[in-house]
Amino acid sequence: MTKPIHAWETLKGARSYQVLGLAIIWCSVSVSWAEIGDKGTDEATLRADAQKVFKEKVGPFVNKYCTRCHGSRAKAGINLQSALKNPGGESASLHWKKAVANVKVHEMPPEDASKKPTDEERRQFAEWVGKIKYLAPRDPGWFVIRRLTKTEYANTLRDLYGVDPSIADTLPAEVEGEGFLNSISPLQSELFLGIANKVIDQIIAPEGQAPTAVQKRLFGETPKGTDLRKAARGVARTLARDAYRRPPTDAELDVLVDVYDLARNNDLNHMAALGLMLKAVLVSPQFLFITPAGEPESKDAIVLLDDFQLASRLSYLLWSAPPDAELAALADKGDLHKPEVLRTQVERLLKDARSRALFDGFGAQWLRVNELDGQVFDPKTFPQMTPALRTAMMDEARLFFESIVSENQSVVRFVSSDYTFVNEPLAKVYGLEQSVRGLKMRRVKLTNPNRGGILSMPATLATTSFPNRTSPVLRGVWVLERILGERVPPPPADIPELEEQDHKKIEGLTLRQRTELHQSEATCRNCHKILDPIGFGLENFDAIGRWREKNDQGLAIDSAGKLPDGKEFSTPAELKRLLAKREADLARNLTERLMAYALGRKLEGYDDVVIDQLMVKIAADNYRVRTIITEVITSYLFTHRRIKG
Repeated sequence: MTKPIHAWETLKGARSYQVLGLAIIWCSVSVSWAEIGDKGTDEATLRADAQKVFKEKVGPFVNKYCTRCHGSRAKAGINLQSALKNPGGESASLHWKKAVANVKVHEMPPEDASKKPTDEERRQFAEWVGKIKYLAPRDPGWFVIRRLTKTEYANTLRDLYGVDPSIADTLPAEVEGEGFLNSISPLQSELFLGIANKVIDQIIAPEGQAPTAVQKRLFGETPKGTDLRKAARGVARTLARDAYRRPPTDAELDVLVDVYDLARNNDLNHMAALGLMLKAVLVSPQFLFITPAGEPESKDAIVLLDDFQLASRLSYLLWSAPPDAELAALADKGDLHKPEVLRTQVERLLKDARSRALFDGFGAQWLRVNELDGQVFDPKTFPQMTPALRTAMMDEARLFFESIVSENQSVVRFVSSDYTFVNEPLAKVYGLEQSVRGLKMRRVKLTNPNRGGILSMPATLATTSFPNRTSPVLRGVWVLERILGERVPPPPADIPELEEQDHKKIEGLTLRQRTELHQSEATCRNCHKILDPIGFGLENFDAIGRWREKNDQGLAIDSAGKLPDGKEFSTPAELKRLLAKREADLARNLTERLMAYALGRKLEGYDDVVIDQLMVKIAADNYRVRTIITEVITSYLFTHRRIKG
């Protein structure tokens, strides 16, 4: 992993910039957020309680059961000795969450340990660790400067210069960080200059020809009888204001004018020199990265984001595009940070058609359907998996996500819904081919209670399958992590896949029975007894999402299972109903994931306290999705940053 770039580091060394895409790895260890909202308990009281619990409960538990393996040296990436020394520190947060996840599934301590906690002690440990967040100082974290994603870069070129977004198609696919695409690809930086050349060629007319409309808008007419260098500085100011998404500094303008001078000294005319200056803008860190306007002159360690940065953070989150004229004007006036103004702008941006980018940027990664395009399927087993069907699957997920946001539905509707969007190819998967014709996607009502929502959506079912069959394990992990926000420990090394099992042992066994063989292995048992029952609840859906009553061997499918809390189900419909009742968990998971995506980093320490506070407001509005989005954007974490310490 590379170190996240902080604002002060970038300003001191603009050439040495890197950014790491960070996201979220969570487990359910939170103290009820009602402690903050309903009881009105202040943070000082909660911190005092956390200190007592840590000293009297957490410390003794860890020293008794954990430090032998996870002491001064990190084993399996968990160092609890350092976490004990600074329990509320940034680095400790992930160690605590990993520890709780492993303790909950009986992975820690190992089965051969001389001392093992009781089930009640394990439950209490998760509860105790959930209070450690109150030991973290009030802190929104460093502002992580990040590069524009491929989509954001293409949309920015479109909005500012009128070129087709396909101009960026030559860029490689994004390199995914820890769940969200906020990372940098070294190869991309080598291609930016080539794309900048294409932009210049498209918007600037050759010498001797009439200027293009975009050229006139950006450069104006060649002035006569005036100081061309002075005019060039004025053009540079306008170009930089739009491209940097903030007013340029005098030093930045000096650099651009130096480029203009270099061009003129090499016998380029005024317009060509301006073109070279624009090219310098397009390959600059200030354009390629979202950066603050500068370091504020403040004695405080924590400050509000400047309005220009806030405008960029908002527009790229909801539109994957630069701030429009209204946002830019509010930033120029210094009004955007005002809560009522910011809330109004969130509502305006969500009503705009460009807000569909929220699915492409965030929603697709949350649901993992962004992996569908690269998913391989055996053409003999699934000849139906054509490019047209893949496209329809992705469109269904997008339209469904957009409908919940635009209609401000409850987060529960993601798992329990009575409608979806299909066209003819996708209707065949649903068994609706008699009523749907043509390639146009349309909204249809679903009468089968096993259908509806993201659990039974072909895109998610296909993404969590293998090329030739379903995967109860992958589907179980997907439900726990993507829907409920649990953290699932990674599988042990050297464990064979089902296809690698002894063929004599598995002859005549169903997929369920073969998968359950994993539970006979001590290293696999604890996780699989949690994952497998959930995944088998979706086994009636084949690898591309079609309903089936029997498996490939002609045997009846057993979809009975239970959730980690012990609640049982026998059909996908019953599984959905159980998940729908956990609306607070569904909403918190979505809130945490959206916050992590918006900040470009994983959540840790004090972040969990802020999420607790947001959940009080979100619950009061019945967990509506627009409320989640608005509360994230107007939150302390989104609108503030640390500059010292």
